[in-house]
Amino acid sequence: MNLPSTQAQGVGLGPREEEKMKETSVFAQVVPFAVMCVLFSLAVAAPPDAANWAEKLGWEATDRVLMIHSDDVGMCHEANRGAIEALEQGVVNSISIMMPCPWVGEIAAYLEENPEVDAGLHLTLCSERSHYRWGPVAGQSAVPSLVDEWGCLWRNNGLLQKHATAEDVETEIRAQIARAHAFGIQPTHMDTHMGSLFVRPDIAMRYAKVGVEMGIPIMAIDLSMERVLEETKDMPEALRQVFQEAFRQLIKTVWDGGLPIVDNLVPADYGTSPENKKAEYVELLRTLPAGINILIVHCAIDTPNWRAITEAAPRWIADYEVMLDPELKRIIEEEGIIMTTWRELKARRDAIGKETE
Repeated sequence: MNLPSTQAQGVGLGPREEEKMKETSVFAQVVPFAVMCVLFSLAVAAPPDAANWAEKLGWEATDRVLMIHSDDVGMCHEANRGAIEALEQGVVNSISIMMPCPWVGEIAAYLEENPEVDAGLHLTLCSERSHYRWGPVAGQSAVPSLVDEWGCLWRNNGLLQKHATAEDVETEIRAQIARAHAFGIQPTHMDTHMGSLFVRPDIAMRYAKVGVEMGIPIMAIDLSMERVLEETKDMPEALRQVFQEAFRQLIKTVWDGGLPIVDNLVPADYGTSPENKKAEYVELLRTLPAGINILIVHCAIDTPNWRAITEAAPRWIADYEVMLDPELKRIIEEEGIIMTTWRELKARRDAIGKETE
């Protein structure tokens, strides 16, 4: 299905509402990044003819379905090795790749030899490290609103939210997909580094538009209306209604466009100390809710280079070590948790489409 503009197929808002969302001075005051992530995840509370999206995709409504997904692959050798070893020896079963980064070639070579791996694109619009940075795949001149004075992608979501145009974002998304194809990577899905594609509704709409057009699943997660209302309680009512309606339409378009939706993002705490990581993940597995769940981790092997790249290195190393721990695999089996991948979710969604044609 093609969505030629943000007004197509029920995704778009009227011109006044869309312009209102682009007024960054108002937007920055009332819509912090965390709230935007919640709003993007807003959908109907569940599919109308099923208890949750897992049931809609063919599982039992009480089934606990899980994907353990390692982000930021391609950033560096350490992230590649951490993800590969967690795939081969641990419980990770899906990854996503940062196409602007210099170590993509290594993971592309691995995928050529292991085409069964569930590998998507970690669409990247920020370059957040102090000294280890990257620019847009499309080139500075093609997407001038996405780059800083160094020619690198913006350091954080606040700057991206303020400066980016939706047109440049779509250009860069398409460039990252094209680079993946040039490396021989056929992405099973697309998610977003640092949640950057959620910083404004008009940007999120471009993300959904490209996903539906190309038939590539995007990370669309359904959250409860109760949580959304709590997160947005201090927003001006008129503006809140604009955002909520926009994302109701967006999530509907994702599903109607033939892409799957996920029930829950497992709430791992990035601030958990390395020594407490295992206990956190054990508790999350023991209390996993029914539905389709995604647990996002960051795996990296320990090297001096990795510790120089980021102060967060100890947490990534801890994720890697815990993902290799045999106890996690044992708990998944004991709890009767069903493991899935984006490839399987898309296949199940395709089957529903064929049934309803």
